[in-house]
Amino acid sequence: MTYKRWILVAAVLASGIVFLDSTVVNVALPRIGRDLPRSLFGVLEGQSYVYNAYLLTLSTLLILAGAINDYYGRRRTFAIGLAGFGATSVLCGLAPSMELLVLFRILQGAAGALLVPGSLALLTANFSGEEQGRAFGVWAGASAATTVLGPFVGGILVDTISWRAAFLLNVPLVVLALWATLKHVPESRDEQASGQFDWLGAAVVGLAVGGLAFGAIYGQERNWKDPIGYIALAIGVVATAALPIVMIRRPNPLIPPGLFRSRNFTVTNISTLLIYGALYVTGYYLAIFQQGTIGYTAAAAGLAFVPGTLFLIFFSSRFGKLGAKFGPRWFMAAGPAIMALGVLWLARVPAESVPWALRPSQPSTFLPPLSYVTDFLPGAIAFGVGLMILVAPLTTALMTSVPVRNSGVGSAINNAISRVGPQLAGALIFVFITANFYGYLAGKLSGVDVNSTAFRTAVSPLNKPLDANLVGAVRDASTASFHIAMLVAALLLILGALANAIGIQNAAAKKPVEQTAKPEPAGATSGGQAAQERS
Repeated sequence: MTYKRWILVAAVLASGIVFLDSTVVNVALPRIGRDLPRSLFGVLEGQSYVYNAYLLTLSTLLILAGAINDYYGRRRTFAIGLAGFGATSVLCGLAPSMELLVLFRILQGAAGALLVPGSLALLTANFSGEEQGRAFGVWAGASAATTVLGPFVGGILVDTISWRAAFLLNVPLVVLALWATLKHVPESRDEQASGQFDWLGAAVVGLAVGGLAFGAIYGQERNWKDPIGYIALAIGVVATAALPIVMIRRPNPLIPPGLFRSRNFTVTNISTLLIYGALYVTGYYLAIFQQGTIGYTAAAAGLAFVPGTLFLIFFSSRFGKLGAKFGPRWFMAAGPAIMALGVLWLARVPAESVPWALRPSQPSTFLPPLSYVTDFLPGAIAFGVGLMILVAPLTTALMTSVPVRNSGVGSAINNAISRVGPQLAGALIFVFITANFYGYLAGKLSGVDVNSTAFRTAVSPLNKPLDANLVGAVRDASTASFHIAMLVAALLLILGALANAIGIQNAAAKKPVEQTAKPEPAGATSGGQAAQERS
């Protein structure tokens, strides 16, 4: 295996464990709530903190971590991130209380922030041309695989061993990735970086991203009835508005303003906001509709989109290579357009998709019912095919639109947008969809105060109604709200496709991107330089 293949292995494993811990822990939360003693947190509150503390820290520190990769050295920072992620995974797996588990998850998110932009930065610094596109495709396919398989693997570990195994699973993967990094990955950094690191800019970025992410998560959890969510959002908005001013006035800014002079970089980030917002809305409301309205079990709902995701897992590398060869523009336009067709297919699914919908006698099954083949499968396949066409060319367009010396921070900006943007969009859409749900019920149920606390406790789009007389009205209201959510998601995807079709330039039509010399591999026999880099 050549050193480049080991670089790819290290990058895929590192990003994979970060994505894995975003999904695999979900299925362990109920068992964690039962097993760990609680003092400061309630059961549900503690479970929420275990999940969101990791995502919040990861999102908040992504851009800072990307800049650190470029400034202090990508191999060094990547190795530190791997070691930190492995150590915090062990701490999470051995945590004796809910409070300590939340603390360790915060630290684990901080370590993970070093790995996501670092993995793409390593691929950018060591691959080029069609080879680079293929590497991005493998990276995207592996990320999709961990997202799909995470809940399944986590469920097996939780049921057969313990919830602690869901965290300890990371350790052998970290060991292999760390060995590959220290043995085969060459050091690379921004050779033009000079002066002190921009810690003031880092603080402003942290307030901007952290305020927006925390505000969206906290506000949605509290149904926007707690002022803390609004305060956090206000802090994030003010910091975001101040960020360009700070970056322009700093001698060595954390985010070089020149990055946004690249048309492809700017357009790619705009389309990422739109497309990943659609991904969030589709996944969130599809799960609610399948389980809360038409009676799918959690396992059946989890399997519903697997057929489409298989396209991304197995064929993404091929489209990454094609995107690098022919240019990413039309792949980035066609992908979300096809995804929109899949979502529009879902917008026609009737409430009667499952005959036993909302009935207490609903049978328990791990597999979707037969009606899945006509109601959901075509949409899932179209969605997966579009995602397969899109992801690797989008990554190629992003990483080739910035100088190699800024690949860490460039990747981090896009990752932060893909994580925080959908949360914000989802929070706004949630308010709109919920208002539509209760507005529909108000039209169907004359003389009922749908805004009363008692009514909303008994009936919500997330739970089955307790009163059997309300089943039909709630079913119809949930279905109508789901259809609107899918139409909103399709609109976001179409806007993303248009942005890419109009804004993205293929390599022949744009100025060449600044490149730095590719470093020798750490294990290569190229004189003293390789030996020095290994040390």
